[in-house]
Amino acid sequence: MLEQSIADEVEAAIQAGSAEKHLETFKRVTDLFLTTAHGCGDEQIELFGHVLERLIKTVELRALADVSAKIALAEISSQLASVKQAPPSVIRRLAGNDEISVAGPVLTESARLSAEDLVELAQNKGEAHLLAMSGRWWLAEIVTDALLARHYPSVSRKIVANPGAKFSTNGFSAVLAQAEHDPELAIETGIRVDLPADLRQQLLRDATDAVRSRLLSRAPPHLFEEIRGAIAAAANGANREMSRARDFASAKRYVTLLAKNGQLTEAALMSFAKQRKYEETVAALAELSRSGLDVIRPLMQSLRDDGLLIPCRVANLHWETVSAILDSRFTSGNMGPHELAQAKSQYAKLTLDNAQRMLRFWQVKATDARG
Repeated sequence: MLEQSIADEVEAAIQAGSAEKHLETFKRVTDLFLTTAHGCGDEQIELFGHVLERLIKTVELRALADVSAKIALAEISSQLASVKQAPPSVIRRLAGNDEISVAGPVLTESARLSAEDLVELAQNKGEAHLLAMSGRWWLAEIVTDALLARHYPSVSRKIVANPGAKFSTNGFSAVLAQAEHDPELAIETGIRVDLPADLRQQLLRDATDAVRSRLLSRAPPHLFEEIRGAIAAAANGANREMSRARDFASAKRYVTLLAKNGQLTEAALMSFAKQRKYEETVAALAELSRSGLDVIRPLMQSLRDDGLLIPCRVANLHWETVSAILDSRFTSGNMGPHELAQAKSQYAKLTLDNAQRMLRFWQVKATDARG
């Protein structure tokens, strides 16, 4: 039988111990598989997989010191990468090779690697391997999440620029966090068609003027108006309550009186926030967090949300109250669901000690500024 003759030839080559014989047999078996792959059934593919794996193990040992063996592995990886019938076990072994010249072709192209295979590789391999995976024509959300979790800037940029990469909510949140310090990533993320509108607005609020300008110049026609509108809102603060001139004197007197009478509670603060009583909300949060208006007002005015979480944690507020305070900065409507979910996650991770330390620091800065 042909199958038995192949197995016998491989065993003979391995027993011979000759590097040249190993490589010659490796190439012959690979060529034979490539010419017959379309007609192979599952049993034959499994046999070829077993045979090729045995040869690869032998050649891999040679490749540590033999350049020709390394080249042979890389060539065969390139040949098998696009073959739909390639033995999965062989593809997985090639993909896990530490040499990117060997692993790269199958990581980029082979359809025989499952999402689970790719996640495992993303968790354990280095930047070069992750870059190869990032260029695949299709990336499932769980694979994208695993790649982004490694926080390689080059990998994040390549994934975002890949239209075949699918993003989960957590994936986009991770990208936006990185984009705050990576202008190129911010631009590539901002022009993705599948980026939710509220996350695009969040990205643009945090972006520099230079990034906003470049993003608008790169915007595809169907996103141009949306991006231009979001940039205008971010630049002008048109939808923020804090954009108006304010007089906090009467609000501060009222809140001080409530505190003196024991009536300044979390429920009172939440009521102010829900009614969008901006001055009273600021004054009440300042009182409950034992800080001051000159600390709370800049946090309410910031286009970012994370700073405002600090006095809320110091005041030991429940999330429902915190979300009402965050929403109170807008003239109408509410924060987007993705923004709100991200803020809730940050608030849950924020410890009281860290919040108190940061708030004390801001209070000192505010005092120095007044002096």
